Amino acid sequence: MYLFEHVGLLKGKDRSSQREEHKGQDTERRVSSYPRICQPAPGGYFRTTFGGMGWFKHWFGTRYYALLYGHRDQDDAAAWVTTILEKWALPSGARVHDLACGRGRHARFFVDAGFDVTGTDISEASIEEARRAVPKATFAVHDMREPIHADKFHGACCLFTSLGYFQELSDDRKVFRAVADSLVPGGRFVVDFMNTELVLRDLVPEETVEVEGITFHITRELQNGVLVKRILVLDGDGEHRFEERVQALTPSQLQDLAVEAGFNVDAITDGPDPTPFDPQYSQRFVLWMTLK
Repeated sequence: MYLFEHVGLLKGKDRSSQREEHKGQDTERRVSSYPRICQPAPGGYFRTTFGGMGWFKHWFGTRYYALLYGHRDQDDAAAWVTTILEKWALPSGARVHDLACGRGRHARFFVDAGFDVTGTDISEASIEEARRAVPKATFAVHDMREPIHADKFHGACCLFTSLGYFQELSDDRKVFRAVADSLVPGGRFVVDFMNTELVLRDLVPEETVEVEGITFHITRELQNGVLVKRILVLDGDGEHRFEERVQALTPSQLQDLAVEAGFNVDAITDGPDPTPFDPQYSQRFVLWMTLK
């Protein structure tokens, strides 16, 4: 899940060269990836009231969503899983929970590595597709704020900015606590979130993207601590409007949520390459935790 973060380092450039370029000019970036939030609202856009979950049916399961975020491919998923497994060093057969698993991109590689994988997502359409794509994993429609009733997991991951969709920080707190309740003592948890400082600094207010003949006109803004992205889809003679929203959570807020839920913070990095986190230049904020 995605609102305004920019994906990946520039091809062929190391972090230091990017810093030099940024001093004198705007850095060239590829099409961004954004959080998954939308539902019906006045004016024809799809929004969420945060308490309800109907917005997933309007956006996540559509082919437009898949087209817009198609750059998040299997290679990207494989890189994330490789990094996670190297950091965790779990034994083969360990139980892993993939929160907000979407269509099962990451679950596939956890299964291939020999793990017992459960993927959960609030989108019924995504879960159906994940079941077809990764038959050896277990998938279920589930609200991440609620405890999951299953055997305790050895590890859990929440990737692609899949937090912050709620109106109240108390709901994000419920997510961390639900994960803590689902892990064995010493269980591992990793959260991949956007680098909010970078996103706000480099926010692109408006852009148009064309994918396979479909035009996406995108606007972005910060409203009362919430990053809002509106998407106008032009498909032939058809027109569709969606909206995504995510809280502009800071690294300190996310670390506080982890500690309150009973986790030790082991490291904070960029991702999927786990270089040390730099608030000015890291594309991602990745929080590595162990349950006390």
